[in-house]
Amino acid sequence: MQKINSNDIDWSWGDSGVKYVMQGPHVEWGVLKMKPGQSSKDYGKHVHHEVEETFYFLQGTPKFVVDGMEHRVKPGDAYRIEAHESHDLINDAEEDLVAIFIKYPYNPADRHED
Repeated sequence: MQKINSNDIDWSWGDSGVKYVMQGPHVEWGVLKMKPGQSSKDYGKHVHHEVEETFYFLQGTPKFVVDGMEHRVKPGDAYRIEAHESHDLINDAEEDLVAIFIKYPYNPADRHED
């Protein structure tokens, strides 16, 4: 068993960014928070060659660009991104974006700029 409290983990950008809550051995997941005006350019539009990534949106209405197609997110939406699909989040809304992300299989080296 492993227990972690996400409140004990710092955001990667100070008051926003990523919190990796669990990493390995089989799955990686965490919480993403983006302030208005932030985008994945702050951590890199990217693609995975092996890993699929699922996002579950809790707060905010950002733009999610998957393989060049724009989607307007709303709370409660879930998106599963297949390996080889590029993805980019842009918080062009007026409130914070908060989402949970899950990556499977655990392979932190499988992240490539697109």
